[in-house]
Amino acid sequence: MTIPKRAKALNISLWTVQILLSLTFIYAGFMKLFLPADLPWPWIKEEPELVWISGIADLLAGLGLTLPPLLRIRPILTVYAAFGTIALMFSAILFHVLRGEGDQIGFTVFMLIAATFVAWGRGKKYPTELPHHPFK
Repeated sequence: MTIPKRAKALNISLWTVQILLSLTFIYAGFMKLFLPADLPWPWIKEEPELVWISGIADLLAGLGLTLPPLLRIRPILTVYAAFGTIALMFSAILFHVLRGEGDQIGFTVFMLIAATFVAWGRGKKYPTELPHHPFK
């Protein structure tokens, strides 16, 4: 009987992390695309193309982490979005370390760990599956 409780707790934890990641990335993407002047980081003014590209990547990550299972359209895309988010966070860490901003990567590392949890959880432990079609 502890297995269903553990599975339910894992599912709730995964959804919580997915939603928090999604909201964070949608907000970051929106800010980078529409209000970059309001952002405090110095690289925003130095790398305007990178701001635009990372804003799009952030929006896609945010949407991909929650929309597929919510809409019940190819929920495996959530796992792919989590892996894309992992790659994005590794890129951000590398970018900041190369710029000498290694002291500012704490939040990025946290987001990397959270995305890894989602990729592991939805990929292996508790995938979001579609119900079987009754007519097949």
